[in-house]
Amino acid sequence: MTEEILTQNHPLESCLRTERFPHIWCVGCGLGVALGAFASSLLENKFDLDQMAVISGIGCTGRMAGYLKVDSFHTTHGRAIPFATGLHLANPKLKVVVFSGDGDIVGIGGNHFIHAARRNLDLTVICVNNFIYGMTGGQVAPTTPLGAHTTTTTYGNYEYSFNIPLLAAASGATYVARWTVLDIIKLRKSIQEALNKKGFSVIEVISPCPTLYGRLNRLATGVEMMKFLKEHSLFKREAKLEEAAITDGNQIVVGKFLDIEKPTYLEMYEKSVGGKIKQLKYEKILAGEESCPEC
Repeated sequence: MTEEILTQNHPLESCLRTERFPHIWCVGCGLGVALGAFASSLLENKFDLDQMAVISGIGCTGRMAGYLKVDSFHTTHGRAIPFATGLHLANPKLKVVVFSGDGDIVGIGGNHFIHAARRNLDLTVICVNNFIYGMTGGQVAPTTPLGAHTTTTTYGNYEYSFNIPLLAAASGATYVARWTVLDIIKLRKSIQEALNKKGFSVIEVISPCPTLYGRLNRLATGVEMMKFLKEHSLFKREAKLEEAAITDGNQIVVGKFLDIEKPTYLEMYEKSVGGKIKQLKYEKILAGEESCPEC
């Protein structure tokens, strides 16, 4: 590299902790692409980084929080969503994002995922799915496809896998989309939509893991895995939820599956409990039992 290139500022430096680069991810991994898409979305949409928090758990994707120049928290395995829930409820003005992996979010953290969706908490969840537990040894994950090989399914996986878009929609999410790391422009647009959406928003990002999933399934390089994603993914502009479950061979349907409006958890709380509390305080003020804070 020339000295001129080395002295140039990174185009996403205002969003990224470039002093921590180079990152720790393997050659051919798609996590750098996912991180770049998220950072680009923040810049393009001019989000106030002081009003954002990114939460991640344990795993390869869990390192995301440490590379972003926002308030970020690296929590314990599977506990990113409950941590984010507490942060959101304590400070509803913050835009809280959970950015973690499939094993972390729908594996050990699966119960938290479905209940956060059920409550329609105002959270954005970006789940990077590489079909395997990457950081902890290549074990079978809840998203590992049927027949795929992992270190704990050496004869092939015989368990049915979770379908993240269908799981999110059935649990109560208001925005659900799925993309691969090849769909970089669509992914960036989708992230912007999810961040601006009220309610529980979920984006699944299919990403290659050549080191473990690829090596164990005869796709040992990042290029081979990218070719696989290109050949087996199908974009549908007006994708329907039932199409998220299409498994014709190894076909992966990508697109936006759900985008609806419904009251969030805090809106429902304010309408019910919050209104009753205000009425009770008003009655106490009228009875002279409590002073008016605005008087």
